[in-house]
Amino acid sequence: MQQLNVDLGDRSYPIIIGAGLLDRADCFTPYIAGKQVCIVTDDTVAPLYLERLRTTLTGLQVESVVLPTGEAFKNWLTLQQIFDALLSARHDRRTTLIALGGGVIGDMTGFAAACYQRGVNFIQVPTTLLSQVDSSVGGKTGINHPAGKNMLGAFYQPQAVVIDTDSLTTLPRREVSAGLAEIIKYGLIRDLDFLAWLEQRMPALLELDAQAVTEAISRSCRIKAAVVAEDEREGGVRAILNLGHTFGHAIETHQGYGQWLHGEAVGAGMAMALQMSARQQWITAADARRGIQLIAAAGLPTAPPAAMQPDDFIRLMAVDKKVLDGQLRLVLLQQLGHAVVTADYDHAALDATLGQANSQ
Repeated sequence: MQQLNVDLGDRSYPIIIGAGLLDRADCFTPYIAGKQVCIVTDDTVAPLYLERLRTTLTGLQVESVVLPTGEAFKNWLTLQQIFDALLSARHDRRTTLIALGGGVIGDMTGFAAACYQRGVNFIQVPTTLLSQVDSSVGGKTGINHPAGKNMLGAFYQPQAVVIDTDSLTTLPRREVSAGLAEIIKYGLIRDLDFLAWLEQRMPALLELDAQAVTEAISRSCRIKAAVVAEDEREGGVRAILNLGHTFGHAIETHQGYGQWLHGEAVGAGMAMALQMSARQQWITAADARRGIQLIAAAGLPTAPPAAMQPDDFIRLMAVDKKVLDGQLRLVLLQQLGHAVVTADYDHAALDATLGQANSQ
């Protein structure tokens, strides 16, 4: 078992990584203030892990909410089911919500915790690779709006993140690839050595080799925890964690939430960011190919849907959260391992990138 720390002063919290943690009460009880607990999960994860976690929390008043699976249900209507359950069971301000599932469950549970009685504790228990290395860490919570992904939400930190690597054994290959997108992102934006390590270990990661996966999760979480500690509320450097996400969120919104997995859209979006960075002459064409080859090796798409037109991207990216004063900021690479957030880019390079993506 490994323990990392997200250093945010009096809101600091641990990231606990290991096998079999769902069975260990000592990973949960130190972070539960009262006697009431509400486990929020979905109808895919519940049959696998809900009763197991209930057993671990013996002695507490445990309620559960089982939501429908998928990005398409990350909305106000589904969120209301969490509030309905808390109110009907008379949960008070000392209740603790536990998010048992992937990124959708983590985001919605965190947002519910931020809102319920103006803020109650919650614990992240991510069960997908993507949520283990990205969405469970850092306190971003929220839901989607038909006009844009994650446009409604709050920054709200958990009490702890408990990552049981055994939960990955039930993960479909497509979900594994989706998680690898966010892992690749960390190498591209901040750690060239990690990028090289991923190039060597990609076959092992795809096969969920325990040692390789644990190392990838740990290194990814360390990078994210360091960035979040520098900039909790995304006022500056934290936005580099969105490499590929501006393009990717446009793909998800255009296609309909859930048609492309988040990691798949980010994979295509990172490929577009690499191509645009090369057009800016910030990285070489060889660097761009290197990054795109790694994305492809992870089993991810490297181009958006053929049906998307450049105008679709422009329209949907206009409601991206990185738009300030009417200017769209993009996360691009000044070199492999070093990302920047900038509105100072060649708009002809953006047009060419969107046009090339559409022609592939």
